[in-house]
Amino acid sequence: MIYVLTPEAARAADTQGIASAGEDALMRSAGKRVAERLRAMVGPQCPIVAFAGPGNNGGDAFAALAELSPAYECTVAADPSGRRSEARTAAEARAAAAAVRVVPLPRDETEARALLAYAVAVDGLFGTGARLPLPQAYRHLTRVLDARERSVLAIDIPSGIDALTGAVGEDAVRAGVTVTLAAAKPGLLLEPALEHVGELWVGRIGIDDAILASQPQQFAVLDDNEFLTLRPQRAAESDKRSAGAPLIIAGSAQFPGAAVLCALGAARAGAGYVTVAAPSSAAAALRAHLVEQVVVELSDSASPQTIVDELLEISKRNGSVAIGPGLGLDDRTGEIFARFIEANALPAVIDASGLFHLSKRLELLRGKPCVVTPHAGEFARLSGRGTVAPGTRVERIREFVDRTGVTTLLKGSDTLIYDGRGPININPTGTSALATAGTGDVLTGVISTLLAQGLSPVDAARAGAYWHGLAGRYAAHRRRAGVIAGDVVRALGPALPLRAKTNRELIRIA
Repeated sequence: MIYVLTPEAARAADTQGIASAGEDALMRSAGKRVAERLRAMVGPQCPIVAFAGPGNNGGDAFAALAELSPAYECTVAADPSGRRSEARTAAEARAAAAAVRVVPLPRDETEARALLAYAVAVDGLFGTGARLPLPQAYRHLTRVLDARERSVLAIDIPSGIDALTGAVGEDAVRAGVTVTLAAAKPGLLLEPALEHVGELWVGRIGIDDAILASQPQQFAVLDDNEFLTLRPQRAAESDKRSAGAPLIIAGSAQFPGAAVLCALGAARAGAGYVTVAAPSSAAAALRAHLVEQVVVELSDSASPQTIVDELLEISKRNGSVAIGPGLGLDDRTGEIFARFIEANALPAVIDASGLFHLSKRLELLRGKPCVVTPHAGEFARLSGRGTVAPGTRVERIREFVDRTGVTTLLKGSDTLIYDGRGPININPTGTSALATAGTGDVLTGVISTLLAQGLSPVDAARAGAYWHGLAGRYAAHRRRAGVIAGDVVRALGPALPLRAKTNRELIRIA
């Protein structure tokens, strides 16, 4: 399990860990975890240079290079100021015994760039306790620690990143790899910090799971093991409906493709029987693309109540509902939507045009098992609070869900899922490959299948988002440019991870 702790909770866990295992033991373990990743990054002839700040983050840099020298040419540029803990003093002594070269921190950018020439760089300047903005005296160092220019590994968190909010200060380090210690910090998983974190690894340093689990769990993140545990497995005695039978209410003459992609996403996520209910004007286009799925025509001229009654009758044979992708925005469709949602008792996922019709009718969802999946623009309308400003996504989703009681998946590269009862889930598998038309419809289909298979709305949303991101990454790996939503559908099966090893000391997040 990957724990996600706020800086305050991480400090509390660290204090308890020190009381249990000792500070020197924890710093030694931190050095080993960082050294593991450096070995993976560094060729045998490549020097390593660490910038060590005045605190224990700098001590971790000494501990890491003590593990690597003399096999590697290691240099620590250290800040001589500040109070040294006993653990840091011991790490410095081990580094000296291992022939690590120690020099003063460079005085300007020219000196820093000269020191880092041809070297892999380690950012050990500031940890999670640092406040923004960083002191001016260190800005010339953080400016040269840029993964666009050289290989950079950050210890615990790139200097200049807010570990709680993901805010990025002026001249923040842009790392290629970050090894965060003991537990992930929410800021590492949130925009805009994501672009500065690079590959994110969690290094276990000897703090017991019981200590980590005892801290307030305000945030959570899935890994491969938890996702595979969460994802329902088809029983040997399953039939096509018990395997998952979502009803998808989607499509229009103008946007039939959204319904197709949603239905295919549901099917490739493991549904045994997918039913698509669409207006007659869209049915021919749907049938041209959906061979294994059932398409039910809804009259374009019947009264709204007649259509609602027909949908409710169809839904008696289904386990969940997905509604919204490609629906019309006209008043008649809005009335059908509202009447159906009010009468429906099945777990539901609402997206796209469904969110448009829902925006002034949120009371219809009170107490119902459902999840809404807006992107930022849709959320601005749905929440009634306007544009989502950078850095406010966490507070905005928390306010909306606490006010409405509606489980919400707020899309983005740092997709958030929250139901008001547990932690805010941050999806770690986001990728820019999903920034193409129709991928949201695929996600809606995946979630509808997971709902039909018995997952709660919040679990269906977080598992669906994780799987959707894995598929996007797989598609991007296979097709370096031009990924489309259909590629994501086809990648859902191949992207499923193998169960990872348990009790690893260094775990990559997504």
